[in-house]
Parts: sequence; C-alpha cells; structure tokens
Amino acid sequence: MNAKPLTASGARTAKKKSLYASEKWWGYLFVAPPFIGLTVFLLYPLLTSLYYSFTIFDFSSPPQFVGTENYKRALFEDPLVWKTLWNTFYAALGVPIGMAVSLLIAILLNQNLKGKNLFRMLFFLPTICSIVAMTLIWQWIFNSDYGLLNYFLSLVGIEGPAWLTDETWAMPAMIFQGVWGGLGISIIMYLAALSNVPTSLYEAATMDGAGGWKKFVHITVPGISPITFFILVTSLIAALQDFPRFVLMTGGGPNFSTTTIVYYLYTTAFEYNEMGYASAISWFIGIIIMVIILLNFLLSKRWVHYN
Repeated sequence: MNAKPLTASGARTAKKKSLYASEKWWGYLFVAPPFIGLTVFLLYPLLTSLYYSFTIFDFSSPPQFVGTENYKRALFEDPLVWKTLWNTFYAALGVPIGMAVSLLIAILLNQNLKGKNLFRMLFFLPTICSIVAMTLIWQWIFNSDYGLLNYFLSLVGIEGPAWLTDETWAMPAMIFQGVWGGLGISIIMYLAALSNVPTSLYEAATMDGAGGWKKFVHITVPGISPITFFILVTSLIAALQDFPRFVLMTGGGPNFSTTTIVYYLYTTAFEYNEMGYASAISWFIGIIIMVIILLNFLLSKRWVHYN
C-alpha cells in the first residue's frame, strides 16, 4: 500500500509541531537552573531540618527518632530559648525606632536644602560597608575605657557605663548600632515614596487651611504607606534573624543578655553539636516569624493605601 504524499499544509503542520516541541524543551532548559537551585538550597535543607527536628543527631552517629521530644524541650524545659526569644523581641524594638528616624531624615532631605545629595550619600554609606569593619568601629565607640562615646560624655561631666559589658546597657547599645546601620536603605526608600506623593494634594490641603501636621497625617502617611509596610515587613524578618553583629560585638554576653534566638540556634548546632535540637529551634523560630508576618499582612488592610 502506497503512503499518501505529504501535502504543503501537512508539511507546515509537522514543522509547527517540531518547532513547538523544540521551544518547549528550551523552556524546560531555562527553568531548570532556578528550579534545581530552589530544590538543592531551599526545599531539601528545609525538609531535612524538619526530619532532624524529630531526632537526636550530632553527625557522629545516625539520627535517632525521638518524636516531639526536641519541641517539648524547647518549649518547656530550656529557659534559654525563652530568654533569647525575649532578647530578640527586645532587639526588634529598633525596627520602629529606625523607621521613625529614617522617615524624619528623609523628610528633611526631601526639602530644597544645599548639599542634600552629600547627606544622602553619607547616610547610605554604612549600608555598603563591611559589617565586620563597622562592628569594629562601634566596638571602639562603645569601649568603656577609651571609647569615643564615653569620652564625649566625660566632657560634660557624665561617667559613661560599660556599654557592651553591662547587662543593662548592652542591648540598648546594640539597638542603637542596629538603627544606625539600617538607616541608609530606609531613607532612600522613603525619599522615593515621598517624591511619588502628588503635590496637588498638598496644594489643595493648603487652600483648605490645613497645617503641616494635618498634611503629614492625612496625605504623607497614607501616600507612603506601601513603602512603610514593605520596610516594616523586611526589617522585622531581618531583625528576628539577626545575629552576626551580636557575635562580633558582644559574643552574646554578658550573661546571655545579648544572645538572640538565632545566635542560640547557631551555638546549639555548631558548638554543642545538637543538630536535632537546633533544627527544632529553627522551626520554632520559623513559625513565629510566619505568624508575625501573617498578622502584619492581615492588619495592613486597615492602614496601607495603594491608590
């Protein structure tokens, strides 16, 4: 039986199918690298840590399944978990403080001032500097014997405390340093948001007799609320996971007063070699962060204005 000759339309259809198949495989090829990266560096570690959280595991022996014992230990038996969690929330007070300060500076820099570009650069400079270098500078500033801060306090007759070795002052000092370090990005974002608020709204408010405070509350704050929400969420996530600067500046002391929950997780895993327990703590932290961020998104409907 003779095969039917391939018509012109049939040839075009076959060519289209071949082209479609080729494009489909190219699409899979381009999607593969990020998918592989997501699987290897996120999904696999996530699922592995979830499994380890139900085991006793220290790299020297195979994981031993213990059920929810690690979670019971973290919630009810280990006082350091709650102490370091409290320290973390205490340190996170720097988030609203930093947002308020950065908004104030952004409003000032948004005015027609001489040299405002220079000030913008100076405020942004800490963001691009090495965290190790900045930490060493702040260690010198807060040093109780020859630090710059206590030197200036002595000029006005005030004896400065031992900022980084006193339980009362260590965390406030760390909050101050954290606020300073985070100003740059927040200021730039607020400047961008302020420039997008329509000037016609301010002009209309002026014609209605509104003062500066009313303009700020009823025009500026709603106008920049999306950026405020973005800064709030990202800063909270960063603050609740912060620990490198605590390692470098205080080592978590004195008496665990500056040990954050993630710092405690790190020491549990890599100093005490309790990977199973550390994994349980990490999931405990992750759930807390997810709940806080979810609440922020739910509450944002009341105060964030996108139009």
